[in-house]
Amino acid sequence: MRPLALVGIIAVTTIGSSTQAPGDRPAPNPRATRSVVMARNGLIATSQPLASAAGLAVLQQGGNAIDAAVTAAAVLSVVEPTMNGIGGDLFALVYDPKTKTVRALNASGRAPAAATVDEFKRRNLTSIPYRGELSVSVPGVVDGWSELLAKHGTITLDRALAPAIRYARDGYAVSEIIAHQWKDQEATLARDPAAESTFLPGGHAPRTGEIFRNPKLAASLESIAKGGRDAFYTGAIAQAIGEDMQRRKGLLTAVDLAAHRSDWTEPISATYKGHQLLEFPPNTQGVVALEMLNILEGFDLKAAGHNTAAYLHLLVEAKKIAFADRDAWLADAGATPPEALRRMLSKEYAAERRKEIDAERTARDYKPLSLGGSTASGEEHPQAHGDTIYLTVADKDGNVISLIQSIYEAFGAGIVAGDTGIALHNRGSLFSLRAGHPNLLAPGKRPFHTLVPAMVMKDGRPWLSFGVMGGDMQPQGHVQVFLNMVEFGMNVQEAGEAPRFRHTANGLALESAISPEARFGLDARGHRLVTSIGVFGGFQGILIDPRTGVMMGGSDPRKDGLAIGW
Repeated sequence: MRPLALVGIIAVTTIGSSTQAPGDRPAPNPRATRSVVMARNGLIATSQPLASAAGLAVLQQGGNAIDAAVTAAAVLSVVEPTMNGIGGDLFALVYDPKTKTVRALNASGRAPAAATVDEFKRRNLTSIPYRGELSVSVPGVVDGWSELLAKHGTITLDRALAPAIRYARDGYAVSEIIAHQWKDQEATLARDPAAESTFLPGGHAPRTGEIFRNPKLAASLESIAKGGRDAFYTGAIAQAIGEDMQRRKGLLTAVDLAAHRSDWTEPISATYKGHQLLEFPPNTQGVVALEMLNILEGFDLKAAGHNTAAYLHLLVEAKKIAFADRDAWLADAGATPPEALRRMLSKEYAAERRKEIDAERTARDYKPLSLGGSTASGEEHPQAHGDTIYLTVADKDGNVISLIQSIYEAFGAGIVAGDTGIALHNRGSLFSLRAGHPNLLAPGKRPFHTLVPAMVMKDGRPWLSFGVMGGDMQPQGHVQVFLNMVEFGMNVQEAGEAPRFRHTANGLALESAISPEARFGLDARGHRLVTSIGVFGGFQGILIDPRTGVMMGGSDPRKDGLAIGW
């Protein structure tokens, strides 16, 4: 590939949402520290500048948005190893301007053939370990990259992987944020000799500005570049992973890898004030954001005021209802009852649940959806507090992609497969071992998944492609960012930067910029405010002006991210 030439890049501070007439636009949000990036030919937003630059180079060399996304995703699998890699899973929403349709690619892996409830009973385990060899399901990332390029790309996989191979082989400077995340995982990595030798050079995590190399991962990526996805699923890499898992007395085998396939499906959606929010169907939690919006549609959120106690209270209560339904019913697409999904997407059901919300008092809890008198347990999903990477790309021809990939927890299962340099994910830990639950572990089944890319359509065309990272934070973040734009007229950068809440079973956390008055009002309504609850997510987004076709990019300062275009 030719050297990167950042031609014609412009970054302009806008003064409001492109949905408004210029004379009606509000003053800039003083909390927005970055400018909106505008472009006409192509734009990419990722969580790491090296990945954004690699994707932009592809766009400038004639590749389309899907080509750039796969290239950037591969770079992220190298330069942000704490959060993602080729040992993890991937989901993507792809808008095809030729057919004017959005397709959803589910590149998440399944449980090994040996992963049965009886096997865990035989090992005297009543739950699946959060890390380690028993938490590993089949990784789907590599097949996802291959599928995206085969169905919607214009370049070959070897070309897409070239920048990632270069960074793995020659090294890159570790950023401050990633160095901090890495440091937090030293004890986890030190427990596994292969992980320690790969990710703790000199016995410690790389410090800010240090050059890190992963030559073993470079060799694995080179093998995939030459042999395609089969090099990972049926070739030497699959054999190495299978042998390593057997040595550890794990469940994953080379046969499980060979059986993997990604699936193209249809997104699910909900409408809100002329906008159609597209989310991913089960096995992901995309329906949670849609149910929240359907519930909130019946309130005058604009009158409540942005991030006031009254406003935040309504969002938190809607979240609690939707999460109760999530924890009771979401699982593999074949195990989630169709009626449960239909009800959760229903405006009528949302209206019923809306009546349960007291505007002046938080509920201790909400009961989940009942089907025919049957209610599944709402306590099965572990607290999903992992982080991940998200990216989005749009090009001048109208292609748009919203992509997310992850190894779930930082460094996944905390193990590296043999001499591959690949950290394996721990998504299998999200299965249940409780009989009767839809998410009950079974061979060849996909686990409940937190990963959710999003896209918003307006008048049948993509208006916004975005995501918010961070386990359980994702649907909460989707709703907050979406409402920032639709209800409060923020531009794509302001919407992503605005302070957020994160609610979990442990309490309600508020970012520091949320006012003391809002905190007092939430406390008065009975919310348990907590100060430490993990990440508030990292936003990336591209808005496409429906009048001019200009692409506007936003990138969250909570991450190292960069929106860049030409």
